[in-house]
Amino acid sequence: MNHYTRSFPTDAQQAPGTGDRDPPDFLAFLVEANLLPLATYLQLQNRALDGKASESDTLISLGLIEPTRLAQLHAEHLAEGYIDLTHFPPNPDLLKILGPATALQMGVLPWRLNTGATVILTDRSEHYDQNQAYLRQIFGPLRRAFACPDQMRSYITTTEETTLIHRAEHRVAARESCRDLNFKILHIALWSLIAVVILTSAFAPAITFLTFALWRTLTLTANMALKLTTAILFLHRGAMASFKYKNRATDTALPKISIMVPLLKESAIVSHLLTHLRQLDYPKNLLQVILVMERDDITTAKTLAGTKLPPWITAIDVPRGTIKTKPRALNYALDHCRGSIIGVYDAEDAPEPDQLRKVARRFAESDEKLACVQGTLDFYNSRTNWLSRCFSIEYATWFRIILPGLARLRLPVPLGGTTLFFRRHILEELGGWDSHNVTEDADIGIRLTRFGYHTELLPTVTLEEANCRGWPWIRQRSRWLKGYAVTWAVHMRAPKTLLRDMGLWQFFGVQLLFAGTLSQFFWRLYFGPSGWPFSPCPIP
Repeated sequence: MNHYTRSFPTDAQQAPGTGDRDPPDFLAFLVEANLLPLATYLQLQNRALDGKASESDTLISLGLIEPTRLAQLHAEHLAEGYIDLTHFPPNPDLLKILGPATALQMGVLPWRLNTGATVILTDRSEHYDQNQAYLRQIFGPLRRAFACPDQMRSYITTTEETTLIHRAEHRVAARESCRDLNFKILHIALWSLIAVVILTSAFAPAITFLTFALWRTLTLTANMALKLTTAILFLHRGAMASFKYKNRATDTALPKISIMVPLLKESAIVSHLLTHLRQLDYPKNLLQVILVMERDDITTAKTLAGTKLPPWITAIDVPRGTIKTKPRALNYALDHCRGSIIGVYDAEDAPEPDQLRKVARRFAESDEKLACVQGTLDFYNSRTNWLSRCFSIEYATWFRIILPGLARLRLPVPLGGTTLFFRRHILEELGGWDSHNVTEDADIGIRLTRFGYHTELLPTVTLEEANCRGWPWIRQRSRWLKGYAVTWAVHMRAPKTLLRDMGLWQFFGVQLLFAGTLSQFFWRLYFGPSGWPFSPCPIP
């Protein structure tokens, strides 16, 4: 039988190999088949490859072989079957047993029962080899075959679309998510508070004014004390701990990193994004970039369709669901990631070229309790107008003084929405992002602390575009305030549990950072800039 075929042998024909034996040298096989120049083979042999960077990753990242062709060559090399799923679809019941998310993460797909064994499809031999023991526990005797990676991914995401959507929207435990938060009660409580303020101001203005003045003074003093402490730490120790390479990290010391970039109605910015991604000084066989777009985003789809992506960059679309949010898209794309470190960029970001090396080195040098590394955000359009200058000053203070100070004080760190890097196993332990929270970054900062982990600020800068128009700035600030309020309400549903999870010091930090910030904006609306009740004040 010719094993390099578009179909799988029937029961009467020779079955595919088990995959249990050690395969011969695949690169040598390519040289013998005149598919790889001898000079390139020698370069790859002498190249310091990371233990997590396989030959397949290297061949694809260098553009030497396309993924589908690679799967076909693996089948020919190992004398095993190659399946065309358009003609020979899998048994869907087997996929349900394994689970679609697990299949995506492993890079495998259970196909059919054949001669007393479950045939497991994969696009490269290492995916099967790494997960063989786990798969055997579930399915018993196994046989291996190969298939096109795009066909496998398409079958999994289409057949189990509902399951994957539900998973993306419900990854976070209900007690830590705002999806079951009773907003009617919150609205009633808010309007009740406003009514009480109005009534007490009308019938007992002096007492009301004094009470609010005392509370405003207390929260403002505590907030200023915290900021003063972070400023002292900044002056005493610098913005962030010094970070220098003892030696340039070799490829053998680097982990695989997966970067997710959410896109929404992007057109002109895509070329800017790809330019800066290409400039990242990180081995491309250890880098996976996933462009995440919504399925109904025609603008982005057309732009990407006309753009040639490097082999280490792929695009996936997120199916429609009950909501459409950035954290939901990130949760959906997380199962497509293969790296041990998960990063997030925004479409307009321009990270420093050596940023990923710094991230990898920091994780390697730290203890396992370091779950997240946050880079510094700055703006490349800070001189556009007065508003962009104000934005730049605010971000410089926030990311260079306040957040590093909070990290050193071991208080919860409200994360930014980009230039975030997580240890994958910790991110999955947390359940990813809360899909229903509009400030998912600040929320995940609290959950990291609740789980006993911490965040560090890294001295590496990502430039992005500052809001320099009034109305978008107002909408952004309104969303942030709403998200802070929702995040605080979620975690304060069970104050005793929150106190037990965090301890008194970090519990106090949550109250000051979230409730204190919200109350300051509320009192500004009440007192106004002149200090008199109900006087007008600008939007913060």
